[in-house]
Amino acid sequence: MGVINSAKRVALNKTVDYLIQDPETNIRKVMSMVDKYVPESVFPTQRAAINGAIESENNWYQLIMKIMNLNPKVRDRLIKTFVVDANLLAWPEQEKNREAQACNIPWAILLDPTSACNLHCTGCWAAEYGHKLNLTYDEIDSIITQGKELGVHIYIYTGGEPLVRKKDLIKLCEKHDDCAFLCFTNSTLIDEDFIQDMIRVANFIPAISVEGFESATDGRRGDGTFQKITHAMDMLKEAGLPFGISACYTRDNAYSIASEEFIDWLIDKGALFEWIFTYMPVGKDSPTNLMATAEQREHLYNFVREMRKTKPIFTLDFWNDAEYVGGCIAGGRRYLHINAAGDVEPCVFAHYANVNIREVSLLDALKSPLFMSYYNNQPFNDNLLRPCPILDNPGKLAEMVDETGAHSTDLQAAEDAHDLCDKCVEMCEEWVPVSERIWENPDDEMAWRREQPNQGMADTDVAKFKRLGRSFDGVDYHKN
Repeated sequence: MGVINSAKRVALNKTVDYLIQDPETNIRKVMSMVDKYVPESVFPTQRAAINGAIESENNWYQLIMKIMNLNPKVRDRLIKTFVVDANLLAWPEQEKNREAQACNIPWAILLDPTSACNLHCTGCWAAEYGHKLNLTYDEIDSIITQGKELGVHIYIYTGGEPLVRKKDLIKLCEKHDDCAFLCFTNSTLIDEDFIQDMIRVANFIPAISVEGFESATDGRRGDGTFQKITHAMDMLKEAGLPFGISACYTRDNAYSIASEEFIDWLIDKGALFEWIFTYMPVGKDSPTNLMATAEQREHLYNFVREMRKTKPIFTLDFWNDAEYVGGCIAGGRRYLHINAAGDVEPCVFAHYANVNIREVSLLDALKSPLFMSYYNNQPFNDNLLRPCPILDNPGKLAEMVDETGAHSTDLQAAEDAHDLCDKCVEMCEEWVPVSERIWENPDDEMAWRREQPNQGMADTDVAKFKRLGRSFDGVDYHKN
């Protein structure tokens, strides 16, 4: 970290200290203090939203106050790590490297410490991986160290069940105390000892996988899982620890997940966020009859936006919210995935790669042929409600795999990229007219943003268009 950033870090951390002395009083002064040290180009939309929430004391203000009421040690350290280190200071560094390297630099890195899992959930990509593969502690440490050199301070563990390796994960939290660590977990391995470890390191946040209420969750994850999950939630809430939810919606549970009853239950249990994923038929034998219909996807689109207006929980739908971030975020644009065998994949749902992290540097992986194909082609559609090269743009992933010579990294059985894309064609064809209707609707609440051709994109995204001579949404940046 340079001298200038070190000085900014000290100043911003003092701002956090000022905030936590009296959150309700001081929060109204804090954003102006942030503006003093952070350029206007860093998260301008998010900063405006926070200012609006503070002024109106709306549901987002309530969420902020919930965060302020967490375990004080964890709250203080987490705000400094996640807000200051991992975002306000990290983003300008990422942007600098995106421009200098002319490739994608992620906001977060997802990695699998292990392929082992104590559950076998229907439709989980990790269920296809087997149970014998691991990234060593030193390998994970190296990934994090290399990532920090590029400005990446957020690491998200997937699997397998990451908490099979919880001792190593806590050691990594201790060593990299300027990073925020999130973890997708079934939560069944969270116990009192681990609760105390989380309090001590104060930079580890679980995202608990749940599919709705008891019948839906146990139906996918096994009998008795729901009760174990609720017990883990109760322990986390009692300890004042932050946690969220990861929910996968399928044709069977879409309306259960997207219900006010379910959201209210999550809030009551203490969840601060909910990350929503659509079911993807990844893996050679994965069923397609669980894929959500276009009607269900539109329901999620409307539901999530309504909840964000009214409920003190941050809800994010990774497909339907792509318009907020300029389309697909995979391929290192905002994240990448490293599996337990070391394969560097563009997405947790795209099991293809040219390189292995045991053989190349992280930066070389980001410049590998498949990742550069993502870089050159993103966004994959001018309609940002069709972001995905697998689900929403038939054959696009297969095209990139073919042209770059990438190979299947599926650890159970190789799956041809064309076969994966073919499984998604029917649902894509259903979604196209629905997405076009929403995108072109002048009365949709997002219509005003859709008039901005660089909607949700970073400065380096627009610079890329100019460098490549590409147009987006009718705007030829090369001529501007």
